[in-house]
Amino acid sequence: MQFGFLGINYKRAQLNVRDKTSFTDEMKLRFFRSAEEAGVEQCLVLSTCNRSEVYYFYGEEEQRVRIREIYGEMFPDINVSGYLTQLCGEEAMAYLFRVAAGLESLVLGEDQILGQVKEALEYSRAMGYSGKELNKTVQGAISCAKRIKTELRISEKPLSVSYIGIRRLEEVCGIRGKRILVIGSGKTSTLALKYLYEYGAGQVTACSRNYAHAGKLREQFPDIAVISYEERYVFMGQCDIVVSATASPHLVVRREEFCPVSPLTFLDLAAPRDIDAAFAEDPLVCLIDLDSLQEIAGKNRHEREHLVQESGKLVREEVEETLLCLRQSRMDSTIESLQLRCGEIVEDSCAYLNRKIELGPREQKLLRKVLNASLQRLLREPIRELKGLDTEEEQELYREFTERLFRIGPDGIEKRAGEEANDGKERDRT
Repeated sequence: MQFGFLGINYKRAQLNVRDKTSFTDEMKLRFFRSAEEAGVEQCLVLSTCNRSEVYYFYGEEEQRVRIREIYGEMFPDINVSGYLTQLCGEEAMAYLFRVAAGLESLVLGEDQILGQVKEALEYSRAMGYSGKELNKTVQGAISCAKRIKTELRISEKPLSVSYIGIRRLEEVCGIRGKRILVIGSGKTSTLALKYLYEYGAGQVTACSRNYAHAGKLREQFPDIAVISYEERYVFMGQCDIVVSATASPHLVVRREEFCPVSPLTFLDLAAPRDIDAAFAEDPLVCLIDLDSLQEIAGKNRHEREHLVQESGKLVREEVEETLLCLRQSRMDSTIESLQLRCGEIVEDSCAYLNRKIELGPREQKLLRKVLNASLQRLLREPIRELKGLDTEEEQELYREFTERLFRIGPDGIEKRAGEEANDGKERDRT
């Protein structure tokens, strides 16, 4: 059985293509059922804004070809062939491990994708399309992602200018309990507000040229106060921090119109700038602008790229370990049958001895323990050999020999049952 990958992502498809190839839950189910009809019983669909990808186990090359056809049938309004990437074996598995760790994301090392991989696996399990092999593989990818995040800490190098700006504020003056004015009510301002509250901001007030637009911020931040844009200069005198992120082509805070009388920190997230650069000369003012933040973002991006290269070794190690587990697991049913056969022999021997010798509970327990330990010792080396087999051909050959020698296959069980019945009659007569 081989591991396969097929899908579309942001590297080869623009947003307008990705929008048309997104999977709904109903579409995932249809894909699973069609794949099952083709003989592919273990399948996972990972569908996000940046990717629509399928991971699966298949037995024959015809099944891999059929999966590609089914994918195309899911989106009849677009020719997906020019956008698809298809991988198999170790290459496909390594790709899944990188995806889970955020190494294949648009924002390198981002954390959200790991949760999306977990959700995709849970959905496949719930629908009955994830077996032992797929579970083991995806869990291996999740463990690898956690290891990369713990050892390399890629996600701790932020790339979002808004987040870097708020972290810089925390370093410069602290945020918890501070009085803050946010100028602007667009996406950047909303993101900045989210981070400010995460850092424990005190009273936060917002203003915007459009008062009604600023008022809508209360839907997401119920505790925020709103003032008119014209009141901004008066209110600044009562603040510790001013964050500005507007789309204005002109300055919104001019040096000649405002003179601080107490320490004040400005965070300017706008381009072109909102805050007058002349404030940098004021001893009471600390001015943080986009130039300094983008320099930090660029440095972080470079460090992330370096860490991504380092993570390649961890991915290879985890993939090799998962492949080893999968190879060994192919013999699990045979090993389990051997263990069950040992249990049958122990119980049969104990039952026979109990009929011939009167044993107390303690003696019976000791006898069972000794017999079981002896048989397990006998099987230790054969089981180790079975687990160490590399190829499916070897495994199949050894499986047949083992089932024949120990009579643990269906035919062996039926034949053994008849022989044991006769043996029991013979023993009872003696």
